[in-house]
This record gives sequence, C-alpha cells and structure tokens, in this order.
Amino acid sequence: MTGGALGLGVATMWLSLIVLLPLAAVVARSLDGGLEAFWDAVSSRQAVAALRFTLLISLAVTAINVVMGTLVAWVLVRDRFRGKRFVNALIDLPFALPTIVAGLTLLALYGDAIAYTRWAVLLALLFVTLPFVVRAVQPVLHELDREMEEAAHSLGASATTTFRRIILPNLIPAIISGAALAFARAVGEFGSVVLISGNVPFDTQVTAVYAYKQLESDNITGAAAVSVVLLLVSLLVLLGLRLLERRP
Repeated sequence: MTGGALGLGVATMWLSLIVLLPLAAVVARSLDGGLEAFWDAVSSRQAVAALRFTLLISLAVTAINVVMGTLVAWVLVRDRFRGKRFVNALIDLPFALPTIVAGLTLLALYGDAIAYTRWAVLLALLFVTLPFVVRAVQPVLHELDREMEEAAHSLGASATTTFRRIILPNLIPAIISGAALAFARAVGEFGSVVLISGNVPFDTQVTAVYAYKQLESDNITGAAAVSVVLLLVSLLVLLGLRLLERRP
C-alpha cells in the first residue's frame, strides 16, 4: 500500500508539473482582460475562420487515417513482401522527423503544384498523423484468433462478410483510439503547416499558426484565449471518442 501510494503521489505531481500547471497558466492568461475580452478574442472573424478550417481539415485527415491506416496495418500484419521490415520502420518516421522538416520536404517535393493551398495542409497533416491508426490497429490484428475467420470461411462466408462481421468489430476500439490521437495531433499541429500552407487568413490558416501570429503581434491574451478554445474542442472530441470506444 505504501509503495502504491508513493507511486500515485509521484505520478500525480509529475502530471501536475508537466500538464496541469501549464494548462492552468494558459487559461488564467486568457482571462487577463476578463470574459468580454476573452469572447472578443475567440469570436473575431479571423479566429473563427481559423478554428473552422482547423476542425474541418482535422476531421478529414482523421477520416482518411481511419481507412488508410487500417489498410496499412492489415498489409503489414497479414501480407508478406520484400522490404516489409523497412516499410514497418518507415511508419514511425513522422515521430522522429522534426515537423518543420516535413513541411520543407513537402514544399520541395510539390513546389507550386499544391503549395499554399488547402491540399497542402491536408498532405502535411496526413504525414504527421500517419502512425497513429496504424500502430493502434497492428497489435490487435496480431492477437486476433484466426480460427474464427477460418470457421467463417468453412461455413461459406465471403472475405468481405468475414471482415465485416468478425474482424472489424474487434478492430473498432483500436481504430477509435488511433483516430482520437490523430485528430488531437492534427488540431494542434504547427511545424509541418507553417511553411507549406502560406498562412492565408480566411483560407489556409490553421489555429496554431493564428495563435502564433497573435504572439508576434504582442497579443498574448488573445493567443491564449484561442489556445484555450482549441484545447476545449480537442478535449471534448477525445472524451467523445473514448465514450464510443467503451460502448459494447
């Protein structure tokens, strides 16, 4: 009991120092001018446009990740091909690569073709969120009982029916978990989009870049207010996805 209490205390203190106190400081700073100033900061046309674009593009990225991430995980687990280990290691590259380098790479690769457009933002966010669904689904696929699939095939079930009735229900919690992480990363992403998006207000400017621009303009309270809204939206979405994950 003593060891457990000590561990809990250390974990709580560490989380408070690293997560809770900084978040509390941001919330407090966002209210420096009172609720009216907070509302003015988050309801301005440019702030609303940036938040709307950020949420829509993040949802699109999450939807693509759900489909393609599950497919990539399936190929890595169920298929055999040359270079499989290399591809498997490549999935984690966005974790190791500085996001600003990802933006520079995409900018050099596509140049004027899509740079400074919404498609550029979509590609950048897809790059940095690639691993989440893949890594969430992979271990579940490894642990699935193949005998259930073989039994379904022996009873005449097609591959599509077997996947829909037997495999997919087991994958859904992992897919939701990966989707939640991908969405949270996309909503708060800065480095990979700051160059390639062009940061055009009312068009390609994401909320993280908008907050950075407010800091450059010495509007720290406004930047904090927008950050708090982004934090609340991300928290609500993550909690909603977790509730869906726990549904029987």
